[in-house]
Amino acid sequence: MKKTVIIVAGGKGTRMKGKTPKQFIEINDKPLLMHSFECFHRYDHSILFILALHPGYFSIWRDLIRKNHFSIKHDIVKGGDTRFHSVLNALDKSCDECLIAVHDAVRPLVSSETIERCFNVAEQKGTAVPCIGVSESVRELTADGSRPVDRDRLRVIQTPQVFRADILKQAYQQTYIRAFSDDASVVEYAGYTITLVQGNRENIKITTREDLLIAEALIK
Repeated sequence: MKKTVIIVAGGKGTRMKGKTPKQFIEINDKPLLMHSFECFHRYDHSILFILALHPGYFSIWRDLIRKNHFSIKHDIVKGGDTRFHSVLNALDKSCDECLIAVHDAVRPLVSSETIERCFNVAEQKGTAVPCIGVSESVRELTADGSRPVDRDRLRVIQTPQVFRADILKQAYQQTYIRAFSDDASVVEYAGYTITLVQGNRENIKITTREDLLIAEALIK
């Protein structure tokens, strides 16, 4: 089955508190976003790429493509006000009979093994969402203070989240609500079952300066 990946880079990355949008911050002389592209290109050279990018960054991205001699072919669509609307815009460019992965632009360390697991399971089950276990002790805040939570019952969710195209497109016909935190929540709200698969612990989302330092060390 054909494969497509939607890379979501529609946000402004305000939590990084820098002038450069976080997806364009360089590690090993290359923007994070390009590292994320290459993770999927290494896995499958024939995969189709769609980039959902904030429209104010189109010219910056084109300059970076020229500067870095970046040659991975991709379509660019306008990023929306939310992740939901960015993916919705990208789905208009995607095929109807394929597997669609949705990946955060600032997860440059997803492994080929994780990507392969997600596509394989999605082809069989219709949905595949990578996750890892929680290693730290966890407490839940309550009205009276806090209480411990059994960490063996918790999972940290990652991307790429992979779905059959018909499932994802049908789910995105819903009206947006704030509870849609990722694609899995959109699909689950539409009535589908989410299948969890093993992710890789290095597949961190770059949100803070500390995350950037960790990713830089791992990539080097």
